[in-house]
Amino acid sequence: MNIGQAAKASGVSAKMIRYYEETGLIPPAGRTAAGYRDYSDSDVHMLRFIRRARDLGFAVAEIADLLSLWRDTARHSSEVRRIATDHIAALEDKIRTLQDMTRTLKELVHCCHGDHRPDCPILERLETDPPGEDLTIRPRGGLR
Repeated sequence: MNIGQAAKASGVSAKMIRYYEETGLIPPAGRTAAGYRDYSDSDVHMLRFIRRARDLGFAVAEIADLLSLWRDTARHSSEVRRIATDHIAALEDKIRTLQDMTRTLKELVHCCHGDHRPDCPILERLETDPPGEDLTIRPRGGLR
């Protein structure tokens, strides 16, 4: 099947398929006599694997590791579990960061009158914090 058909069958865009080939995540597709990419059912199966891993938020490098383990019939499931566990920890860290950001913004919005006056604690906070300070890391007691 051509790249458009493989994209439709796998749920991975043609652009991403080309990118995955260029970066070596997937092997280059076979070519027809006319030079068009030619994908097999096995290639589409691999692309679906990649799409599902991307849907779970795995980075391309992690997907490369998972693909390698998937192809290795002598693999140890403990390695797959380690990759997944590390990914869970990273996701939970992102969730905490997003929750901290939300909490900080809610506090700032609460302090802002949102009226005709020019005073705005949101802008003041963005202006006065030292460069590089993470606005989301706060004691639970509120704003400084």
